[in-house]
Amino acid sequence: MLRFFKLEEFDCQETGENCMDMDFLLKLDALRAECGFPFRITSGYRSESHSIEARKEKPGQHTRGIACDIAVDNGAQRMILVQKALEAGFTGVGIHKSFTHLDTRDSTPVMWVY
Repeated sequence: MLRFFKLEEFDCQETGENCMDMDFLLKLDALRAECGFPFRITSGYRSESHSIEARKEKPGQHTRGIACDIAVDNGAQRMILVQKALEAGFTGVGIHKSFTHLDTRDSTPVMWVY
């Protein structure tokens, strides 16, 4: 079903759980095709007990299976990724120097920097 990813790439790094939303994964797979360069997933699903999520007041989009972080090699890739993600309807975009966060939250669309 997925052309560019294996479900295991999205396993929680601390618990091994994986409750990724298939609609999110299909949207991400289509985005990968549109971008034309490989995506290396650095974080996918996170259990609510994952150390990053446990520190939060309210668990984030990763715990809902509708978010991932993608390694980005350079500014040109980052620009293409963000531009095409917004066109594809991703509603949460976080920019870090080494990765880009994407999610499909159903609240007000947001963009932030780390």
